[in-house]
Amino acid sequence: MESFHTRFSAWTPFSNKSLNTQLFQERVALISHWFDLWTNKQRQEFLLTIFLRCTKSQLRFVQDWFSERMQVAKVDFSTVLPRFISLYIFSFLSPKDLCAAAQVSWPWKFLTEQDCLWMPKCVKFGWFLPYTPTDNEYGAWKRHYIACVSHLDWLTPREAAATYGTLNEPKTEDEELLERQREKCLRKRIWEEIALRNKELFKVRPPWVSGTCCSSVLKPRRQPRLSQTVREQVGLHEALEKQLVLTSLEILPKRSNISGSHSYPLLSKKYWHGVHKNDDSSSYALRPHFILISSRIPAYEMLVESVKAGVVSVVYEHSITLESLLYLIEKALDGRKAQSMGIFSDGDSREINLLQGYKIGVKNLLRPEVRDFWEKLGSYVATEEEGGHVDFFVPLGASEAGTEVLSQLSQLIGTFFTAPTGIATGSYQHILSDWLGSHWGKAPSSIYFCEAKLQTWSSFTDFLEETLKTVRKQLYPLFKELQKSISGRMIGQFMFDTMGMTNILNNQETAQALADGLMELSKDDSDKPLEFLSYFLLKKRGKKIKDFEGNVIPTKCDPKTTFSLFMKERSVVEDNSWDTKSRLSKNDLNVEALINLERILQKDSAEKRTRVVRELLQSERKYVQMLEIVRDVYFAPLKAALSSNRAILSAANIQILFSDILQILSLNRQFLDNLRDRLQEWGPAHCVGEIVTKFGSQLNTYTNFFNNYPVILKTIEKCREMIPAFRTFLKRHDKTIVTKMLSLPELLLYPSRRFEEYLNLLYAVRLHTPAEHVDRGDLTTAIDQIKKYKGYIDQMKQNINMKDHLSDIQRIIWGCPTLSEVNRYLIRVQDVAQLHCCDEEISFSLRLYEHIHDLSLFLFNDALLISSRGTSHTPFERTSKTTYQFITSVVLHRLLIENIPDSKYVKNAFILQGPKYKWICATEVEDEKFLWLSVLRNAIKSSMEK
Repeated sequence: MESFHTRFSAWTPFSNKSLNTQLFQERVALISHWFDLWTNKQRQEFLLTIFLRCTKSQLRFVQDWFSERMQVAKVDFSTVLPRFISLYIFSFLSPKDLCAAAQVSWPWKFLTEQDCLWMPKCVKFGWFLPYTPTDNEYGAWKRHYIACVSHLDWLTPREAAATYGTLNEPKTEDEELLERQREKCLRKRIWEEIALRNKELFKVRPPWVSGTCCSSVLKPRRQPRLSQTVREQVGLHEALEKQLVLTSLEILPKRSNISGSHSYPLLSKKYWHGVHKNDDSSSYALRPHFILISSRIPAYEMLVESVKAGVVSVVYEHSITLESLLYLIEKALDGRKAQSMGIFSDGDSREINLLQGYKIGVKNLLRPEVRDFWEKLGSYVATEEEGGHVDFFVPLGASEAGTEVLSQLSQLIGTFFTAPTGIATGSYQHILSDWLGSHWGKAPSSIYFCEAKLQTWSSFTDFLEETLKTVRKQLYPLFKELQKSISGRMIGQFMFDTMGMTNILNNQETAQALADGLMELSKDDSDKPLEFLSYFLLKKRGKKIKDFEGNVIPTKCDPKTTFSLFMKERSVVEDNSWDTKSRLSKNDLNVEALINLERILQKDSAEKRTRVVRELLQSERKYVQMLEIVRDVYFAPLKAALSSNRAILSAANIQILFSDILQILSLNRQFLDNLRDRLQEWGPAHCVGEIVTKFGSQLNTYTNFFNNYPVILKTIEKCREMIPAFRTFLKRHDKTIVTKMLSLPELLLYPSRRFEEYLNLLYAVRLHTPAEHVDRGDLTTAIDQIKKYKGYIDQMKQNINMKDHLSDIQRIIWGCPTLSEVNRYLIRVQDVAQLHCCDEEISFSLRLYEHIHDLSLFLFNDALLISSRGTSHTPFERTSKTTYQFITSVVLHRLLIENIPDSKYVKNAFILQGPKYKWICATEVEDEKFLWLSVLRNAIKSSMEK
C-alpha cells in the first residue's frame, strides 16, 4: 500500500515511478485530445492559464525554445510591422536615400515608392501632378519628383541677379569686395559643417548602404521609438496640411492676372520709369491729378463729392492689402502717369495709418513689402523734374518723426513728398495750413478739392459722420451694385443738396459770435438787448482783427487765417530766391528753394514755438470750459436738489456720474493755471516741458474715469429710464446754448479726445525747439508719457468697438455661434455666389456650373464664417431686407484656396477647401475676386505666423 501513496493529487502514486509515468502520459494524451477539439479562443485561454501558472524558469524555457526555432530579431521589419509604421519610418529618409532603399528588396521597393512618401516632398516645392493617378498605379509622385529635379536650373544668387535683376541699390567697390569676402567665408564654413556631418553619418550609416561609399543620409540624432509613432502621427498630418495651405497661397494669381492660371511677371525697378518713356513733353498737361481717399475718414462721401472735375479719385477700404491698393491705383490710371498724387488717410503727426496693419512710420518704412509698395507707387507719379509730387493730407510736417518719414520717402523713391505743417486741434483743418516745401502757385488741397466744400467738410466732420451713419444705412442697399467711389459721390451730393451747406462756412463765424453774444446776454440780463448785442459783436470783431494780425496758428475756427499765412510765407520765399533764379539751373533752383525755406524756418522757429505754446494754452482753456459746463450745468443743480430734500438723483448715483470728471477738472484746472503763469513771462529760453511732465505723472485720475466710463453711461441710461425727474432734468439742460448744443454723454467724450491734441501740440513744440535747448529733454519725457497713455486709451476703444462689432454680426446671422473672443476682429465681408460643378472629371475649361446659393463670407483674423444670404421684401415697399443663415466656420490655417481660370462657362470663380467640405464661389466682378483673394491670403499667412 505504500507504493500507492499519492502526491499532488488523490490518485497519483508517489513512489511507483513506472505507474506514475504511465498515468502522466495518459493524461497528456487526454489533454492533447481535448486541445485538438477546442476552438482558437479556447486554446488561447488555456495557454494564458498555463503561462500564468509558470515560474520564471519555465517562461525562460519557452522563450529559448522560440529563439532557437523562430529567429524574430533577424526578420525584415517591413514584413513584420504594420504597413503604416513602416511607411512612417521611411518618411524620415531623404529622396536620395529612398531611392537607395528601393534597391534592397522587393518589399522595400514597394514601400519606398508609395505616393504618401513622395507627395509631401513634391508639394513642398510646389510641384503638382498634371493628372490624377489611377487606383492601381503607384510611383507616380516619385517619377514626377525625379522629372522636376532633372529639369531644374540651379543659379547662384549672383547669376540670378544678373538674369532677373534686383531691387537693391548698386553698391560701391568696397562694399562689393566686402560682400564677396563674406560669401567666401560663409561658403567655407558650410563646407566644413558638411564634411563634419558626413563623418558622423559614415559611422552610423544604414545597413542598405554598400561598401565604404559615403552616404548623405540625413539620419536624425535620436531615432524615434515605436511608442512615439502614434503620438506623432497627428503632428505629421498637421505639418503636411500646413504645407499644403502655404503652397495653395503661393500659387494663387497675383495682381491683374486673376483670370489665368499663373501670374504675369513684374517689371524690375530699373524698367519702371521706362514704361512711360514714350510720353513726350507735350503730354505733361494731359496727365491727371490723382487722389486716394480712405473709407476710414469720417464722412468720406462728402469728401469724395468735394473732388474737382478731372481729378481721378479712388476710395479704398481700410482692410485691403498693399498689393490690392496698387492694383486699384494701376487700374484707375489705366497706363498713364499722374502729375500729382494725394493720399487722404487717417494718421497723426508721426505716422500714416494707410491700411489695417500698416501704420507707415520711421520704424517700418524700410520693411521689404512697405518699401516695395512705395517704390512702385512712385513709378505712377511724374518725376520731380516734370513737376510731379505726392501730397499726404496728414500733418507729418508738424513733428520731427513726420518730417523724417517724408525725407526717407523722397530719398528712397526720388519723388517729392509734402504734408501740412499746421496743427488744428479737434478737426481736419490742418490741411488748410502751410505745406512743407510747397512751391506751386496754389495750395495742394486746392489742386484736388473744391475749397468751399472742403472747408465745410473739415468744419463739421464729426456731426456729418453721425448723420451719414443713418444715410448710409438707407442708401447703400440701393447702391450696392455700384462702385464705392460712385456711391460715395452720390451720397455726398445728396447730403450737400439736402443740407444746403455749400456756403455755410461764410456764416460759421457769425453764427458762433451770435451764440456767444446770446450767452453773455443771458448772463447780463440787460434792459437793452439789441444795443448790448451790437456792442458785443463790435468788440468781438476788433479782437478777431487783432488775432489775425498776430499770425495765430490755425485752429478750428479760423481756416482763412491759415491760408493767408501760407500765401504770405510763400511770397517771402519767392522774394528771397528771385535774385538767384536767373543764374541757376533747374536742379539748383530746387536746392536754393529748400535752403531759403530752411533759413526761414530757423529764423521763425522761436516765434512758431511761442504760437504753438499759446495754442496749447488756448485749447486747454476751452477744454477746461467744457468740463466746467458739466460741473455747473449738471452736477451743481443735482447736488443742490439733494441738499434741499428734493433729490432728483441719489447721492450714490451722483457720486458714480460726476466724481471722476470733477477730479479731472481739478487736475486740468491746475495744469491750466501753471501754463497761464508760465506764458505771462514767456521768452525763447523758457520751458514748458516740466509742466507737462508734472501733469503726465498724475494721469491716474484719468485712469479711474476711463475704467468707470461704461458704468457712467449705463447709469445715465438707467436713471433716464427709471426716474422721470431726471429725464425732465436732462431734457431741460441737454443741447442748449449753455452746453454748446451738446448733451451730457457728448460732453463726457472730451477727455478721451484731448490726448490726441496734447500729442500733436507737444510734437509741434519739440519740432520748433532747438536741439541744445534745455526744454527738449522734458518735452521728450512728456511726449513719452502722453503717448503711452494714449495707447492705453486707443486699446480700450479698440476692444469695445471690436466687441460691439462682433455682437452686431452675431445678431444679424441666424444660428450664429458666439463670436466674442480675445483679439478677434472682422477684416472683410464678401458676397459671392455658390456654384455646383456638374462634372468634375473633365478639364476646367469645359466644366459647366450652376448657381445654387448666395453666400456671404465673413473673414475674421482667425476664422472664416460662411453663411447663406437671402433677400426678403415687404409689401408696398421698394427696399428689401437681407437675411443671413449660419452654415459653418473654418479656421484659417486649415483653409485651402484654389483658383478657377476663367472660361466661357464661368467667370471670377475660386474654390475654398475646408477639412470636410469645399465651396465653389464666384464674385460679381473681377476686381472683387482679386481684392478678396489678396485679403484672404494675407489673413491666412498672418494667422499661421502666430
